[in-house]
Amino acid sequence: MTRLAILTPAAGVYGHAWQDNFARYEAALTRRGFQVEAMDWLQAADSGADAVLPLLAWGYHLRVPEWLAMLDAVEARGLTMINPAPLLRWNTRKTYLAELEDAEVPVVPTVFLDHPTLPQIEAARDLLGGGEIVVKPQISGGSHETVRFAPGALYEGGPTGPTMIQPFLPSVAGEGELSLLYFGGVFSHAVGKVAQGGDFRVQPQFGSKIGRAEPSQEALEVGAAVFAALDKAPAYARVDLIRHLDGSLRLMELEVLEPDLFLQYAPEAEDRLVEAVESALV
Repeated sequence: MTRLAILTPAAGVYGHAWQDNFARYEAALTRRGFQVEAMDWLQAADSGADAVLPLLAWGYHLRVPEWLAMLDAVEARGLTMINPAPLLRWNTRKTYLAELEDAEVPVVPTVFLDHPTLPQIEAARDLLGGGEIVVKPQISGGSHETVRFAPGALYEGGPTGPTMIQPFLPSVAGEGELSLLYFGGVFSHAVGKVAQGGDFRVQPQFGSKIGRAEPSQEALEVGAAVFAALDKAPAYARVDLIRHLDGSLRLMELEVLEPDLFLQYAPEAEDRLVEAVESALV
């Protein structure tokens, strides 16, 4: 029986919030003969499992040196990680968006700064059209240290280290953000996420409205462009798209570390996840 360890938040972080998702993954995998266990992501390199899945490794962005050291240790030991450690390392810092843009993927315009000063942030605003901007860390999760910054407003609460700056896109509260879910590079299902109450963040903890969606041909073409730019399709991936000010759909984020797969909106996709895991083990 193949043993799988699903990586979970570090002890004492996020409480029991991850357990419903773990139970869903565990049930799907055990139905197909896997033995599944939960494991604190900090302990991944010491796992006795046949493979580890970082599907619930929440909070890695709060302990980046330890996260990267864990990936190095997993790779050095030769332990199978799904998705692979080199891909996770690349996906950890959102400068990967610049690489995808160079590969002709339509990406939300982004300015990257190492240690931003207010003049640099204002210069970035000018480059992005002069309106409201969103400032966030290059390594982040759950909108941590992410702020919406209007011209003339007081800048507070944003990152002080490596930073990325994007235009604020009003479509986040209208059409919303569209997440495309893929297993083995094959489209599975999609959900729409609409920010509520004047917010710009679409994570569930901020009260966003989430539901299953039917992607347009344009959305699927952007998704296909993302995968065409990768050396190999990940076992699982989430492609987040948003409507740009020019009317086009653009990539906001490619998530191959610990994405919410939104299986509660597509129960039939559980088998697709398991099949992708099985293929990654061959």
